[in-house]
Amino acid sequence: MTTGQVSRFVGIGAGLMVALWAAPVNAKQCYAPDARAQERAFSRAVTTEGGKVLWLGGQTASLPPVANFDAQVRDVFASIEKTLKAQGGTLKDMVTMTVFITDARNGDRFVAIRKEIFKECFPASALITVSGLAVPGLLVEVQGIAVVGGK
Repeated sequence: MTTGQVSRFVGIGAGLMVALWAAPVNAKQCYAPDARAQERAFSRAVTTEGGKVLWLGGQTASLPPVANFDAQVRDVFASIEKTLKAQGGTLKDMVTMTVFITDARNGDRFVAIRKEIFKECFPASALITVSGLAVPGLLVEVQGIAVVGGK
């Protein structure tokens, strides 16, 4: 990559990221072109140009975790937001996330909370049900990538 060039990340499907090279321009575009993507609050692809790429490790609820799924999800997003804020960003800078939940019955509830938080420009996303997380009692974990700035 030469001086003045920036990476361009395109989220495709289940969190796959493809890097392209482009001229510096500050832009984030979310693509949710069909009813299913809008309904499930994810973008089929997200493109960005410019900015600082943040690779977020798995974020969970505070420990010890409360037993309430909604509270854990909100705690996770508050933790992500705090992490992004420390780097000059916000949740709006999220371009992709991989979400792990321990009970598939909570999938629709997670989507509803994500809609509330992101409103319209959703990150590319995968939602995966797992048999458990690293700490007993955790119900949700989110890892992701954000692109901050670019101006």
